[in-house]
Amino acid sequence: MVSSQSLPVISKFTVFPNQKSTLPDLKLSVSDLPMLSCHYIQKGVLLTRPPFPITDLLKCGLSEALSHFPPLAGRLSTDSDGYVHITCNDAGVDFLHADGSHIRVRDLLESFDGDVPEITKVLFPFDGMVSYEGHSRPILALQVTELADGVFIGCAVNHAVTDGTSFWNFFNTFAEMSRSGVGTPISKAPDFSRSSVLISTAVLRIPAGGPKVTFSADSPVRERIFRFSRESILRLKSRVNGGADNIAEIMGKHSNDKLTLLLNNPTAEISSFQSLSALLWRGITRARKLPVSKTTTFRMAVNCRHRLEPRLEPLYFGNAIQSIPTQAAAGDVLGNDLRWCAEQLNKNVVAHGDAMVRRYVEDWERDPRCFPLGNFDGAMITMGSSPRFPMYENDFGWGRPVAIRSGRANKFDGKISAFPGREGNGTVDLEVVLAPETMAGLLSDPEFMQYVSKY
Repeated sequence: MVSSQSLPVISKFTVFPNQKSTLPDLKLSVSDLPMLSCHYIQKGVLLTRPPFPITDLLKCGLSEALSHFPPLAGRLSTDSDGYVHITCNDAGVDFLHADGSHIRVRDLLESFDGDVPEITKVLFPFDGMVSYEGHSRPILALQVTELADGVFIGCAVNHAVTDGTSFWNFFNTFAEMSRSGVGTPISKAPDFSRSSVLISTAVLRIPAGGPKVTFSADSPVRERIFRFSRESILRLKSRVNGGADNIAEIMGKHSNDKLTLLLNNPTAEISSFQSLSALLWRGITRARKLPVSKTTTFRMAVNCRHRLEPRLEPLYFGNAIQSIPTQAAAGDVLGNDLRWCAEQLNKNVVAHGDAMVRRYVEDWERDPRCFPLGNFDGAMITMGSSPRFPMYENDFGWGRPVAIRSGRANKFDGKISAFPGREGNGTVDLEVVLAPETMAGLLSDPEFMQYVSKY
C-alpha cells in the first residue's frame, strides 16, 4: 500500500506569461461570485512515462498558454464599492515539481477495494484552498509529479475565475503549447467579454475573514469511479424512452455513426445523460433508506452559454453555469419507474432557457450570496462536470492521458462528477462520492449495477 502523505517537492517556481497582458480588469459575474466560497477546482491527467525531460518543456508551455489566458496569471481584487475583479497583472502562477518515484501508474487507477486510491489526493496543489484566497494567492497552480513509470500533471484553479468549460480550454491549450512550442497559434482562443446579463451591479457582501466552504470536508466518504460503456448507456436510454432493453436489437438497427448521434443528440426525448442521472437518483435514494415522505433533491449544473439570447461565445471565459434543482419525495423516486425520474430531470433542463437564466440572475441580485454547496439534509445529490468536456483531448508531446483524476476539492456525500470515458464514442465515467454505508448500498443495487461496465 502506498502512503498518502504529501510528496517531496523537488523544486518550486513562479511561472509568468511570456507576453505582458493588455486586458483590463475583468469584473466577476453573478455566476463567478457565488464560487468564492468553493474550493479551487482540482483536475489532472495521468500519463505514461515521457521519453525525454519535461520540466522545462512544461514551464515554457505554461508560460506561453498564460499569455493567451492572462486572468489565470493575475489576482482577485475588491474595489471600494465592493465589486470583485480579476486584475490581469501578470503576477504569475505556482509550478511545483514533485517526487512520486515510489508510486506506479497502477497505484492510481484502482485500489484493492475498487475505490479511488487515497494517494491520488497528494497529486494536486492548493489542497483545501478557498477561491476567495485568490486575492492574495495565485489563481492557478500546477504540480508535476514524476512517478515510477509515468507522470501526473495536477492543476488547481480558482473556481470563481473558471468553470469546467474554461478550465479544459486552458488545460488543452497548455498541452498544445507544450507539444508545439513557443509561438504556436492558439486553436481555441478564449472570449473575455463582460457585456452579458451575467455582469451585474449587485454587490456580494463578504463576511469578515472571507467566505468559508459550506460543507464538512472531514466527513467520512468513499469515492469510486463507475464506468458505463456506449452500449450500456444506449440500452439505458432505450429503456427510459420506452424502447427495447435489448442492445442487440438496437445495434442491429443503427450504424455506428447513427449510434453516436443517438447517444449525443440533445434534442432526443430524454437524453443519455438525463437517463444516467435518473439511474443514480434512484440508486442513491434507495441506498440511503430514506423515509418515503423525505424530499430528495437532484442538482444538475448546466452551461448557460447557449441558453442566453443573445448567446455567449462557446469559449466565453469565466463561469457561465447555473445549478438546476429537481425535487421529489423519496417514495415517488422509488415508487415510480425510471422513466418518471428521468422525465422530472428532463422537464427542468428543457425549461432552462433564456427566461429562466435571467430569472436566476434576478433572484441572485435580490439576495447576493455564495453558493451553498453540500448535502445539508442527507437527501441531496449534486451532479457536476460533464462527459462533453474534452478531458482526453490533450497531448503534451508523448500521448493522450491514461486517466483523468480529481483532488479532494468540493467533495461531500452526494457529489457526482461526470467525465467522458477514455474510449470516447459516448462512454461515460461517473466519479461518485458517498457516505460509506450509502456506497455499500449502491454497490449492491441490482438496477444500478446492471448498467455498470466491468472494464
